[in-house]
Amino acid sequence: MTDPVSADPQPPAPAGPDVPEPVFNLPGVVTALAVLLIAIHAIDGWLPVDLSREVLLTFAFLPIRYDPTLMGGMTLPGGAAGDVWTFLTYAFLHGSWSHVFVNVLWMTVFGSAVARRFGPSRFLLLSAVCAIAGALVHLLAHFGEAVPMIGASAAISGQMAAATRFVFQMGGPLGAIRRTDALAYRVPATGLVASLANPSVIAFLGVWFAINLLFGLWSVPLAGEGGSVAWEAHIGGFLAGFLLFRLFDPVRAGRG
Repeated sequence: MTDPVSADPQPPAPAGPDVPEPVFNLPGVVTALAVLLIAIHAIDGWLPVDLSREVLLTFAFLPIRYDPTLMGGMTLPGGAAGDVWTFLTYAFLHGSWSHVFVNVLWMTVFGSAVARRFGPSRFLLLSAVCAIAGALVHLLAHFGEAVPMIGASAAISGQMAAATRFVFQMGGPLGAIRRTDALAYRVPATGLVASLANPSVIAFLGVWFAINLLFGLWSVPLAGEGGSVAWEAHIGGFLAGFLLFRLFDPVRAGRG
């Protein structure tokens, strides 16, 4: 009788190739908005000069629109409707590729955090409100001026401000004790007063306002731009995002 042949142990299955983590893991709404801003600027660059100027006068924010004594009966493209829509549409136009890419960069950093917390609809609504707030502050500071204002900076400043209300909390993505999963973006936000007592928030606010104050004092031009930074609009958008945060925040627990 022959001895049974022992079965050789099966060799371990070869390990599959490592799947790298995606370099960019942006919320869909942020990706879509970034693509839209880039596409609009690319299309504008292909337009004839006269048509590009018409687009600028139709959709940029022009403080002179709101001073009838300076308009002298003239009507800008868009008419009365343009007086309304330009409070928002100016944010979709940019003066140069560097202007677009700087704004897109800041949106991917801070806007992504807000979009993960708010979801697409609330994120877009907050961004629109901050853009409008920026235009209002710019209008107060430059009433009657004929220089057009363009750029998404006010909206993105509002996104940055909204992010400060939760990213520095314990368990938040930038907190002293932080998480790295999706729940990091769902930590309860403290109230306005408590936020202002957080050293990280205070440091961020101090640096942000100092930079914008420098823009205002020295009229620092944007890279590749002929005009100066509309720093008043930045501040208007930032204050709107910071002060109105809880009106948009879907995370209810722990809010003050």
